[in-house]
Amino acid sequence: MIIKPRTRGFICTTAHPVGCAKQVQQQIDYVSKQPTIHGPKNVLVIGASTGYGLASRVVAAFGAGANTIGVYRPSGATATRTASAGWYNSAAFEQAAEAAGLKSYSVTGDAFTDEIKAKTANVIAEKLGKVDMVIYSVATARRTDPRTGETFNSTLKPIGQSYTNKTVNFHTGEISSVTLEPATEQEINDTVAVMGGDDWKLWIDTLAEAGVLADDVVTIAFSYIGSEITQPIYRDGTIGQAKDDLERTAHELDQRLNNIGGHAYVIVSKALVTQSSSAIPVVPLYMSALYKVMKEKGIHEGTIEQMYRLFSERLYGPDIVPIDEKGRIRIDDWEMREDVQEEVAKLWDLMSTDNIFDLSDLSGYRKEFFQLFGFEVDGIDYEADVDPSVTVPNVK
Repeated sequence: MIIKPRTRGFICTTAHPVGCAKQVQQQIDYVSKQPTIHGPKNVLVIGASTGYGLASRVVAAFGAGANTIGVYRPSGATATRTASAGWYNSAAFEQAAEAAGLKSYSVTGDAFTDEIKAKTANVIAEKLGKVDMVIYSVATARRTDPRTGETFNSTLKPIGQSYTNKTVNFHTGEISSVTLEPATEQEINDTVAVMGGDDWKLWIDTLAEAGVLADDVVTIAFSYIGSEITQPIYRDGTIGQAKDDLERTAHELDQRLNNIGGHAYVIVSKALVTQSSSAIPVVPLYMSALYKVMKEKGIHEGTIEQMYRLFSERLYGPDIVPIDEKGRIRIDDWEMREDVQEEVAKLWDLMSTDNIFDLSDLSGYRKEFFQLFGFEVDGIDYEADVDPSVTVPNVK
């Protein structure tokens, strides 16, 4: 079929297999050109098919020569729809890893279930023995607790009072005002249940009980803090409560793992175009201004650059891991530079529908959004007939 992008709000409902494969290869090419990382040898990535999960899997494999297991939802093509971008990404990664002589396996299913946790532990024991790194990168709006069967839905809301600011339709460039009503206590608790640290802890519990964690294991999960512009809707909102819980979990896990020489860290990353961030009001407009400023200063990074810097300079560099006063590893340092934030704030006050494309990098934001799904990738013939059915080589 000839595959074109179809959008519904902040979601693209189609994905292009050739475009996704090229995006993955570009990440591999970038890492392969960098100095070798003396890092982990057997890595589990939970939420491995897109974003930070995918990029960290690429860095582990092609930067450090690690064997990897990726956990993600199955979403192959049918007669009427394409596979997900994550499925195409994973297929491309598996094929490249196999060609490079690296062990690489996929476990597909709902990462929140006990079944997938146990299955993954069995694959580790059978194929790798033990893992010395566990990356938790699950981003979803809904979770069912395997212990109670209760289903929770996360909410993007401020806490305590309503919040009004401007936002952008990144498809059209129209800037408008958005008002979000404060979350209820139930919505706050549900968001923490979905996006907090509970499932990360359950994964480590399962892996520890199965005896598949190496003595020096490092486990990480991702967070974000952001600027004063996004603070009310992000860090001071329902998501922020979930991230606070994630950080508390990191401290608990770190204390446990210290007994075997291991560590647990929350990684605070920079603002990047992901399916999740595109859903948050205000954030796409902030990121459009941020991208313009950081690109002009020559300090812009995508997911693969961020993950390579994390591995090479923070987790496995020659120096002690630099952490902040709350024990977090910060790779948002360039975004949060005072000169960067001052310029973004100036642009924020000036931006309107009439000047958005002049004062921001909304065009770049929009392009990166579509590239998440394999579209607008240079060198791809999008008029060509392609087979949407792609097989992932090593699904267990």
